[in-house]
Amino acid sequence: MHLKTGQTHPLKDTIAKLRQAYLMLGFSEAINPLFIEDDHIYRQFGPEAPAVLDRCFYLAGLPRPDIGIGLGKIEKIEGLGVDLDEDKIQSLKEVFRSYKKGDTSGDDLVLEVSSALEVEDETGLRVLERVFPELKELTPIASKTTLRSHMTSGWFITLESMVKNNPLPVKLFSIDRCFRREQREDASHLMTYHSASCVWMDDEVSLDMGMAVSESLLEYFGFEKFKFLPDEKKSKYYIPGTQTEVYGYHPQLQDWVEVATFGLYSPIALARYGIDQEVMNLGVGAERMAMILGGYEDIRKMVYPQIYSKKVLSDREIASMLRMNLYPVTDVGRKLMNSIISTAQEYSDVPSPCEFTVFEGEFMDKTITVKIIEPEEGTKLLGPASWNRIYIYDGNIVGVPHPTTFNGLHSLEDVAEDILGNLGKEIVDDLAIQALKKGVPTRISYLEGVAAQAAYRMEEMVVSGEEQITLRTTIAKSPSDVNLKLDKVAMRYITSKNKVIDIRGPIFCTITGEIKE
Repeated sequence: MHLKTGQTHPLKDTIAKLRQAYLMLGFSEAINPLFIEDDHIYRQFGPEAPAVLDRCFYLAGLPRPDIGIGLGKIEKIEGLGVDLDEDKIQSLKEVFRSYKKGDTSGDDLVLEVSSALEVEDETGLRVLERVFPELKELTPIASKTTLRSHMTSGWFITLESMVKNNPLPVKLFSIDRCFRREQREDASHLMTYHSASCVWMDDEVSLDMGMAVSESLLEYFGFEKFKFLPDEKKSKYYIPGTQTEVYGYHPQLQDWVEVATFGLYSPIALARYGIDQEVMNLGVGAERMAMILGGYEDIRKMVYPQIYSKKVLSDREIASMLRMNLYPVTDVGRKLMNSIISTAQEYSDVPSPCEFTVFEGEFMDKTITVKIIEPEEGTKLLGPASWNRIYIYDGNIVGVPHPTTFNGLHSLEDVAEDILGNLGKEIVDDLAIQALKKGVPTRISYLEGVAAQAAYRMEEMVVSGEEQITLRTTIAKSPSDVNLKLDKVAMRYITSKNKVIDIRGPIFCTITGEIKE
C-alpha cells in the first residue's frame, strides 16, 4: 500500500491564513457562544430584532412524555415473548421515569429497557417500537434558543463577561461558523458560513482603527490598495454612519472587490450589556475571501466540491486506474511472464504452423513446460495487434500499433515519429494518431497483459494440481480480453463524458502449460 499526501481544502487554507494574520496584528483568539437566546437579539437590535430573527434557526427538541404501563401494554409485551413479573414491570417504570426527568438519555433508552426486561437489545427495541408508539409520534417543540446567525451576537456576550475583569484594550478575534436561514442556497449563498471577526474594546476607538486593521489584515493576502464606502445596510448595533464596506484591489485579480465590513458598536446596545467602553468590530467572510483568491464563481462548488462539482479526471489519473487484472504472485511466476514476452518478441513474425518453448524446468516445486504455439497454416505466431500499446488521450483509452522494438529510439517523440513513419498505414483512426502524439502512454502492450494472465494461470495450475492448461486469445474487443481492469470511477467518468475505450485487434496467441512427471 502506498499512501499519498492528502489535499487541503481551499476554505480551510483561507481560514488558516486569516487566523495567522489576526495573531500577527496582536489579536487573541476567542470562541464565542454558538447558542444564542433570542432575547440577546432584541437587546442588540431593538425594534429591528423580529426581522433579524426571521433569518435565524431556532433549536427544537422532542418532549419527553409521561409513559404509563397499563394492563394493555403488559399484555402486548408478553405477546412479544417477554416473561414479566412485578420486579421487571417496576424496573421498566423506573426507566421511563428517569427518561422523563432527563436522567436517562434517548441514546441509552433501548439498553435500559432491555436491561429492565432482562432481554437482548433486539427484543428491547421491538418492545419500544410496537408497545410504545407514543415515542415515534412526538413532535419537536421550538425553544427560545437560536443558532448564531452573525458573530456580533456572540461578541456582546463575550465582552459583557470581560469588561469588568480584563485590562484595556481588549483585542479579540474569532473564526467560526454562523448559520443563516436563507430563502434558498445558490451560487453566492449558503445556510452556514465562517465569519472571521474581531473586536477592539478601549476607552476610545475610532473608524481609523477599523481602516488600519482591515488594511493590515488584507495586505497579508496580497491586496495593495483600499477604499472605504458607507454600508447601506446600516445594522442597528452599529453607531449610525460608522458601518463601512472595505474594498481591496488585488494585482492578480486586477479589480476592486468587497472583502470586509467594520463599524463602531452602538453605545445603546453596549449599555444593555453593562459596557461603557467603545468597541470597533470588523468582519471578513472566510468563504468570500476564499472565492475571491481562488477564482471560484459558485460557493457551493468551492465548499462542497464532492457534491456540486463534476469530477474531472486527467489522462494521467485515468492511466493510473488501468491495471492488469491477473498478475503472477511469485517471483518465478513473474520471471515466466517475462520469458513469455521475450519469446513472443523474438518469434512473433515466424510463419505458422510453429511452436516455441518458453520455459521448461522446475516451477513452484513442479517440473513444467510452457509453450507458445500456432497450429494453423498461413499465418504467423502472433496476430498483428499483439504489440499494440495503450494510451490515454482526452479521456479516451486507445490501443495504438507499436513495433516490438524501437531501434534505439528513446524519447516518446522519436518513438511516435518512427511508428507513424513505419506503421502509418495501420493507423487509420485519427484518435489513435492523436493519442500517439499527445496522449499519456501506459507502456502496457496487449501481449504483456496476456502474458501476465498466462503466468498467473500457470501458478494456479501447479497449486490446483491440474496436469495441463491451454490459453487462447483471439481478437481483443475490450480491456478484459487483454487482462486489463479499469477502476469503476474511471469507467463511470468515461461513460458520462461519452468518451471511448478502443482496445481491439487480432492477437491470436495460444499458450500451453503442462506438468511433467
